[in-house]
Amino acid sequence: MSRPPEHLLIRRLGAREYEPTWRAMQSFTDRRGDDTTDELWLVQHPPVYTLGQAGRREHILDPGDIPVVETDRGGQVTYHGPGQLVAYLLLDLPRAGFGVRRLVRLLEQSIIEVLASYGIESSTRTGAPGVYLDEAKIAAIGLRVRRGRSFHGLALNADMDLEPFSRIDPCGYPGLAVTQLVDRGVWVDIEAVGTALATRIAEALCLRPVFS
Repeated sequence: MSRPPEHLLIRRLGAREYEPTWRAMQSFTDRRGDDTTDELWLVQHPPVYTLGQAGRREHILDPGDIPVVETDRGGQVTYHGPGQLVAYLLLDLPRAGFGVRRLVRLLEQSIIEVLASYGIESSTRTGAPGVYLDEAKIAAIGLRVRRGRSFHGLALNADMDLEPFSRIDPCGYPGLAVTQLVDRGVWVDIEAVGTALATRIAEALCLRPVFS
């Protein structure tokens, strides 16, 4: 019997349209086998609203010319745009010894630890996945698991136009405030944030990060 991979392959995809990236995640998940190396994709998307499986259209208040994509992740509606770090985790959960709730906690804690390295204190909320600074949300999490393999992941606001969030109820919560790193006095290259976060996630999974 072959040994399972001991590393996490981290792909820097740059700027990519949302829907082709989502379809690529589905295809990877459907094709992978028991020995397939887990991957983490770092990407930024052009402006797009995504609506989760349980998402309700009434939470999309005024999308304007920003496209809305109905997707298969968990959660309600959120916004992606340039200056936001998106990380998609393609993980074999049984092999990693993780359930979905534990994986969500791992992602949240990884974000919290990276933010702490920049001098930002953050926290989670019971029943509302993601990471918060006081009353404002800085990172959202939405996952899908198919045949024990996860895809989708998290979005961390770094240095972006937050106005489109005002045209939705973020994550289904009317009036939820949204914030980002630059508004908290942290100016940092988004690729550096991605490297730090990907490394922390790999370490938490007891895998060696390998960047491609």
